[in-house]
Amino acid sequence: MSLIKSKKRVADHGEVFTPRWLVEQMLDLVKGETERIDARFLEPACGSGNFLVPVLQRKLAAVEAKYGKSEFERRHYALLALMSIYGIELLVDNIAECRANLLEILADYLNVDEANDLYRAAFYVLSQNLVHGDALTMRACDGQPISFAEWGYLGRGKFQRRDFRLDVLTGASAFSAEGSLFAQLSKHELFTPTRTYPIMTVKELAHDC
Repeated sequence: MSLIKSKKRVADHGEVFTPRWLVEQMLDLVKGETERIDARFLEPACGSGNFLVPVLQRKLAAVEAKYGKSEFERRHYALLALMSIYGIELLVDNIAECRANLLEILADYLNVDEANDLYRAAFYVLSQNLVHGDALTMRACDGQPISFAEWGYLGRGKFQRRDFRLDVLTGASAFSAEGSLFAQLSKHELFTPTRTYPIMTVKELAHDC
């Protein structure tokens, strides 16, 4: 893959893609986290998925190693692996390509297509987790504050979703720093969801897409 799409994009947006070998070396620095199925990763300039694609591949390898003998668990934990990946991208063609790349990897791993509820649920998750917007202003392309869905797997095919604003999450990390006036606040006082959804199944997620 070329490291640039065009000189104009480099000049206008500073768009340069990191080579795969370097991505793998960087991910090896946090190897344990990349192999933890529910560890969350956010790429604030995700492009077409140079970092997020290998993260998902590592997570799916962990799913296979741990749940490969149970088709039910394998499928649900594979979806959870996808749910833990987030990205922000300024350029609309890149964010579309990133969503397509991640969806293709999951679909190939699970051997599903557009007619399958898992495929459609994954499509919906990616529409929420990969945002067309600006990480510097923390606003989506429509001008609204960027909000991310936190997904949790409760077991037995049940998922829980809570939404959080990105600017609140990043600001809260400063509040919790040692010596801060807010350092003694507990986690639930800092991280308050803007919305909590009813518990959902794959079929219900699929119907949201």
